Order: sequence, then structure tokens, then C-alpha cells
Amino acid sequence: MYGRWLRNSLVYLVILVGVVAIVFTLFGRNTSSKEPVPLSQFVTDVRDGNVSKIEVDGEKVTYKLANSDRSFKTKLEEGDTVRKVLEDAGLTVGQYPDPKVKGGGFNWLNILINFLPLIIFGGLLLFLMRQAQGTNTQAMNFGKSRARMFAGTRSGITFADVAGVEEAKEELQEVVEFLKWPEKFAALGARIPRGVLLLGPPGTGKTLLAKAVAGEAGVPFFSISGSEFVEMFVGVGASRVRDLFDQAKRNAPCIVFIDEIDAVGRHRGAGLGGSHDEREQTLNQILVEMDGFDTHTNIIVVAATNRPDILDPALLRPGRFDRQVVLDTPDVRGRKAILEVHAQGKPLDKDVNLEILAKQTPGFSGADLANLLNEAAILAARRNKKKVTMSEFDEAVDRVIAGPERKSRVITPREKEITAYHESGHALVARMLPNADPVYKITIVSRGMALGYTRYLPEGDRRIATKAHFEDSIASALGGRAAEELVFGEMTTGAENDLERVTRMARAMVTKWGMSERLGPRTFGRREELVFLGREIAEQRNYSEKVAEQIDEEVRQIIDQAYQCAKKVLTENQAKLEQLAKRIMEDETIEGEALEALFKTSPGEEPAPTAPETPPVQPEGAPKAREKGPLPKPVIGPPQPDLA
Repeated sequence: MYGRWLRNSLVYLVILVGVVAIVFTLFGRNTSSKEPVPLSQFVTDVRDGNVSKIEVDGEKVTYKLANSDRSFKTKLEEGDTVRKVLEDAGLTVGQYPDPKVKGGGFNWLNILINFLPLIIFGGLLLFLMRQAQGTNTQAMNFGKSRARMFAGTRSGITFADVAGVEEAKEELQEVVEFLKWPEKFAALGARIPRGVLLLGPPGTGKTLLAKAVAGEAGVPFFSISGSEFVEMFVGVGASRVRDLFDQAKRNAPCIVFIDEIDAVGRHRGAGLGGSHDEREQTLNQILVEMDGFDTHTNIIVVAATNRPDILDPALLRPGRFDRQVVLDTPDVRGRKAILEVHAQGKPLDKDVNLEILAKQTPGFSGADLANLLNEAAILAARRNKKKVTMSEFDEAVDRVIAGPERKSRVITPREKEITAYHESGHALVARMLPNADPVYKITIVSRGMALGYTRYLPEGDRRIATKAHFEDSIASALGGRAAEELVFGEMTTGAENDLERVTRMARAMVTKWGMSERLGPRTFGRREELVFLGREIAEQRNYSEKVAEQIDEEVRQIIDQAYQCAKKVLTENQAKLEQLAKRIMEDETIEGEALEALFKTSPGEEPAPTAPETPPVQPEGAPKAREKGPLPKPVIGPPQPDLA
């Protein structure tokens, strides 16, 4: 790189010298007269003593006046000299300056002027040749791999920095042991795995695990993204794959990490270009390199994707990706461990309870939890605090789920009252029904697009839910609309999000989980997708129009029954509904212990109001369960609170 810079600098220097020479030459010529003056004028100027300099070049005489910067030219006759002309005019020697005769040596300026076009042309030609050579080198480098190599150095991340995915860590720990002590496994006839595929939703730590493997193995580590293989030129992807594995073979034993492998590993034959497009050629080369005729290479391929359903079956078979490690969203213990890892280096106040925080964040991935702690630290710095308290963590949870507070949004007292009764209806119905999730927080502070919301706190992470739990969850979601109708006698648009959720849940009960007594235990509809597009675009109906009407009737019946249940609960506990709504309009936010105390008091016994600025003291566990403990709903993604 330094040599190229030096060569370019020399070219630019030659061009600059040429330009300067031309400028000086032109300016020098502009100071002399264009037309030669008569010889008599020259003699007169010498006689008057005005000549300060005389230069003779053959028959040409150039002289300069003492009181002017201009130069004049004259011409001698053949055989004459300046001395003879002046002596013939009656001037003695010494009355004029000695002439300087030119032509006795090299005139470098004239030589430079004569050869200047050739110099400039040569410099430009050299410059263009260098540029063409660089362009040719770039063209030849298209087929080179762009993988970044970490040659035996540590990435700074180890398995100690990864939490919440213990089973995945064990699987990859065996890969590290294969590379460190291969004789231990060879003695038992074990074969080193060819590839490990990391599967899981975004943010669950796939790339972080690959970095941890690089930090633990102590062997060369090649990292590349799947999209870096494919270019607009035909054959570049396959060439880069060959170059990557050639480098890996020269540095074996080593690890090759391909992030987002679905960019080149999609199902073959599904492309718009038929079966010979560039992506499929790249995939074919990957398949050959991973398990072709040369199977004695000590290379392990680690790949990551969140779309395993669109990968080619040949890529997933044993011998290529022998192991598939699934990384799911962590449970409550995993979330606590992840919070402890990311809390290192952050000054936490003594009131911070990471276990309570883990219970408040079901469905959060590792990236979500890292963002949660970062948001809490930013809030603490914004409030000029020295430590991060539980108040900042509660605020951060709300920001991640529903968005930041919109204090500038102006709402009328009527809207505030409707929102308070709406959220009170959610909370009261969930409190009274035995199979709904416990309520942890009620607020009418505007966040994002919501005027207020109710946040629940499941007592545990479970993957199985019952029909009774879904029915009570639908009823609690409809509690806000039922409260509006009961108190104000009219319906508002505040239940839009609630209606979407209950409709989706009721339809899933009928069509996916077989929870309809009328239609029986079967599923309806089959999802189809185009592998090339990589997303679901349609649902094929494998049932008749009559069955479709029955599905609609069952969905409506489930929702109507839940709505009547919510209205019945609110009618029987209208005094408690009034108490909750009035308290929320005063404090705007009630959560934790204060909310639990408010539920336990009778409508005539008001507990002391809690200022919203004072963070409530968190209990050791979740709010106390009712006599019949609820069954939490399955955790598929981040929780969606009831938005008014």
C-alpha cells in the first residue's frame, strides 16, 4: 500500500513540475516585447545609460532597462557584434554592461520546455497503467473469500459470558474438546462432527455462542456472512467458497462460522431463475466442501440461522450438519442468569431484585434483556443517579414493552376517566377469575400508541396451557370493553387491540388446538409458503364452506361467553371497580405491593395512596396467588399487554 502511494505521488509531482514550468515560461515571455526594436534604439538606450543587462544569443540581442522590468529585443547584422556596434557609435568600453553570451552551455529551461509534452504524456500513461493494474487486481479478487480470520487469538468472549442456554453450551463444549484433544475421541472410534447448526429466534445468542467457541477453542477461526458469498458476477460465490475452505485446510484444525446461512442455503429448485442460478451454485459448492470425496479434513463448520424451515435438505443431513442446536427464549432461571451477566459492571442499588425482574419479562430474549439493562442505566444517568434502582428497571420494562412515556399527549378528563375504568376492568376480571394471570401493574400513563395498559405477572414459564386458561384470558382481555359499557353505556375505540387479541386466540383454539366441542379434535387450514420468498403468504383451506361457517360460529360463541363472564364479574363487583378507577385517576400508576393491598381492602377502607415517584418495595416473589393458582399461557414471544 505504501509503494502504491509513493508511485502515485511521483506521478503527481512530475505533473506539478511541468505545470509550474509552463506557468513560469509563459509569464517570463509576457515580460518581453513581442516585436524587435531597431538597432538604433538599442544604441540610444545604451548612450543614455538606461541599459542594465545585455544578453547575446548569436545575432539576437536581449537587453533590459534599468528603470523597467521589460525586456527588449534587437537583431545584429551578419558579422557584427555588440562591442563593434557600440564602438562604431562612438561609445567607449565601460559605458555599457558586459554582454552575457548565451549558447555556451545547456539551457535547462529550453530543454524542459521542449520535452515537457513528452514528460506529461509519459506521466499520464504511467498513471493510467497503474489504475488499470489496480482495477484488474480488484477484478481478480472477486473470487477471493472475504472471511475474517482470527488466527489463534481469543475473541474476548468465553462460555462464562453466555448464560441461559446451558444445553447449547454443552454441545459446543464438546466441539471445543474435539479440536483440543482429538486423540481422546479417536481412541474410541468417534468421528469429529462436520458441522453444527445453531437454530433459534433472533436475539437468542447464536452469534454470541460462535464468538465464545472462538474464544475457547484457541484454534484459527474464520467468520463470514452468508450474503458475502453471492455477487452479481456468475461463479463468484462458488469461487469464494473454494477459497474459504482452501484457507481453512491450510490452517486446520480450525472452525468456519457462517452467519445467516439461509442467504445461500435455501431450498434448491425454488428460485426464479430455475435450477442454475448463482445461489444454487454457491450452495452446491458448500455441500461438496462439507462432505465430498475429501473427508479427512479437520474443519468444523458452525452456522447460524433463524429460518431452518427454508434450508435445503441436503444441507441438514448427517455428515454435513451433524448437530442441530436449538436456542429458544430463556425461562425464568435463564433470564435471571442473563440479567446477572449483563449487570456486571453496572452499579445496582440494594433494592434491585433480578429475580422479580426475570419474572416480569416472560418471552424476552437475551438481546431484549441486554437492551433492558442498558435502558435502565441510561435512565439512571439521565436522572443524575449514582446507582441503578428498581424504579429505573420498572420504567425500562415499560419502555421496552409499550414504548416511552408520551407526556406531551394532552387527553381530556373524560378520556382519562374512560381509560381508568377500562384498565380497572381488565385488572378486576383477571383478579376474580381463577385461571387468569395475576395482575402486576395498572397505569393510565400514555405510552406509544396506548393511552394505558395492564401488565400481568405469570407465576412461572410453562409450555402447556388449558382451555380454561384461554377462556379466562379472553374474558380478562374483554374486561375493559365490558367496564366501558357497564359504566358509560357506550363503546369506544380503546378496545381495538383487545379485540384483535381475543379474536386471534379464539380462532386458534378452534382451528389449531382442537378446543371446540362441536368441531372436535382436529385442525383446520394448512399454511403454505414460497420457499424463495421465505414468508407465509397464504393459508390453504382444506375444509368446506359449511365448516367455515361452523368455525365462525364457534369463535363467536367463545368470545360471547367470555364477554358475558366479564360483564357478570364487573356487575357483581361494581363497588370495587369504582374504587380501582378512582385510585388510578389519582395515582395514574399502581403496581406491586400497593396494587395487592388495594385488592385486599374493601371499597370503604381506602389504603394510603402511594405517590407514583416513590418506587414500591418489591416482595421476595410474585404477588400472592389466589386459592386456585392460575396456569400461565405459553410464552412464544415478548408479552403483549392490554393496550387501551
